[in-house]
Parts: sequence; structure tokens; C-alpha cells
Amino acid sequence: MMGPSNHIYVGKKPVMSYAMSALIQLSQVGEVNIKARGLAISRAVDVAEIVTKRLGNGTFTVKNVNITTEQVKSTETGEMRNVSSIEILVGK
Repeated sequence: MMGPSNHIYVGKKPVMSYAMSALIQLSQVGEVNIKARGLAISRAVDVAEIVTKRLGNGTFTVKNVNITTEQVKSTETGEMRNVSSIEILVGK
């Protein structure tokens, strides 16, 4: 799933790969939007924390957090179900 260049969609990869990707985006664009749904939400929060606290040396902060519920069609049953999602905006 590809979106705008400053969006990172968090999934099943190790947290550090998303954190490094976010750091590269921040150095180029100055702002990155970290997005996740369902069980990946905690991983997205970890990415934001690593970028702001450990890797960014205090340069970057969490500017905005948006939590919502999205309607997703289940692949097994075909029924609609609610899935929580989070968007974390990190920037200078």
C-alpha cells in the first residue's frame, strides 16, 4: 500500500526498519506520518518513540496523534468489521 511519500504504513517488519525509514523521510521532508491499523498500532507507537527519543537527539517531536475506527471487509467471511487505526505525525 503506497501513499504520499512522507507516509509510513507500519506492518509486520521489525520496528527498527520503520524507524530508519522514518528518519530518512524526516531528513528529506522534515515531517513524517506514521500509520497503522489493528495489532500494528503498538509497533507504530514504538517507531514514533524511537525516532523522537533515541534516534532524533531531541530534534523531532510528535506533533499530532489521530485515532479512528475504520470499516474493513473481512477476507474470511466477507462481512464488514471495525478496525482501530492510528496516525502519528512526527516533525521538527
